[in-house]
Amino acid sequence: MADPTAAEVQQFIEAGLPCSHLHVEGDGRHFFATIVSVEFDGKTRIARHQRVYQALGDRMREQIHALSMKTLTPTEWAAQGSAAS
Repeated sequence: MADPTAAEVQQFIEAGLPCSHLHVEGDGRHFFATIVSVEFDGKTRIARHQRVYQALGDRMREQIHALSMKTLTPTEWAAQGSAAS
């Protein structure tokens, strides 16, 4: 099974989680994602990460070695000036 690209990881997340902003960088094994979703409203950081893992499903265990993420609500994103991509 080939290592996914950052663009593929982005597509995987978009397919399972509605995002108003999503940016993924990575080298095929290690990725960093900035994810903005209304689904994060009222959720802890752990619950937000679990939601992303749910969107990725088995790919998280089988294809993606490491995923660091910044998970924000649209309000939090706007407060940052939408500068953290």
